[in-house]
Amino acid sequence: MYDAGQLWERACSRRGRSCYHQSWGLPGYHAHPAPLRMQTMTYSVSPIGFVRSCFKEKFAIPRQPQLAPAARGVLELVAPFDQGDAVQGLEQVSHVWLLFLFHQALEDKPRLKVRPPRLGGNKSMGVFATRATHRPNGIGQSVVKLDKVEANRLFISGIDLLDGTPVLDIKPYVPYADIIPEAANSIASAAPQLIDVQWTDFALQQAHAHAQRLDEPLVALIEQCLAQDPRPAYQIPAPEREYGAQFWDLDVRWHYPTPEQIRVLEVIPATA
Repeated sequence: MYDAGQLWERACSRRGRSCYHQSWGLPGYHAHPAPLRMQTMTYSVSPIGFVRSCFKEKFAIPRQPQLAPAARGVLELVAPFDQGDAVQGLEQVSHVWLLFLFHQALEDKPRLKVRPPRLGGNKSMGVFATRATHRPNGIGQSVVKLDKVEANRLFISGIDLLDGTPVLDIKPYVPYADIIPEAANSIASAAPQLIDVQWTDFALQQAHAHAQRLDEPLVALIEQCLAQDPRPAYQIPAPEREYGAQFWDLDVRWHYPTPEQIRVLEVIPATA
């Protein structure tokens, strides 16, 4: 076991650098350089639950939470967190932070620079300046609306999570602490501009029928997700090219009559 000063020394000790404990007010330590040692610290974490999501593939998932309020899912808790004690009091909370793993984007070698879709996918930036899925430890964070609390599961919406996402922790959203009015980000200063979404009559009829079967706001889900324009920003779509993505148990297909408009062509049961 290590005390606070030793942990700080281990975390800080890098070749050619030193730590001064006194500047951090740690008791029992003097202002002298820490030993020059290279330390590797590893930790093991386990999921507290898994998300059952309307998104069955990565394509067309909104790139941030809350952009598609109709995107729903269920966080199913695993033992020992599924007995009710761990979520007691959570019914008083409207939103929660989820810490999760990008389980389909884990890599052995960390990327130092990435190409964010927000910048068209053709401009690289430091990974820590982005919310790209390719991260050193594969950890993501999303704030989602908490619709219902049960002992072993949470019903959530406004999600941007792939089906099967492992969740590492849940934290309540605290408005007075989490809202920072003066916060700024010149890379992503505003929500993406929405694109117009139209339907063929037949596709809209299909969507309404499946929405009734699923008891889900399917039309709103499709429109909210496609309005984010899921194609790569550098790609200019030809009108004859069709795109597709799976929502719930359905394949949704669309095309771009013009680069500024989407038309949904059909909503059919997904093939196995």
